[in-house]
Amino acid sequence: MSVPATDPTANTEPTAESLSSWLADRIALYLQRSPSEIQPTVPLAEYGLDSVAALSLCGDIEEDFDLVLEPTVAWDYPTIEALAGHLVEELGSMEGGSR
Repeated sequence: MSVPATDPTANTEPTAESLSSWLADRIALYLQRSPSEIQPTVPLAEYGLDSVAALSLCGDIEEDFDLVLEPTVAWDYPTIEALAGHLVEELGSMEGGSR
């Protein structure tokens, strides 16, 4: 359930802020809500994010950011704030390696 978007890594590495916005947009789509309703510090499970949506999110992250993630990433980092922070770390570690 990927949404067409501009390449989030086209010009610069994403920031926690840009990743939070991207994540809120995706999660809002899965949950049929407005992105403004998705708060960065509220656990995603409280919004009703289920395993299907979590796997879709994981797939979208892998596709859009060229990361390989554990399918449990949305449960391991249960808020947008935590997940965005984790993604910034993962993307930063990729800078040191091959991309």
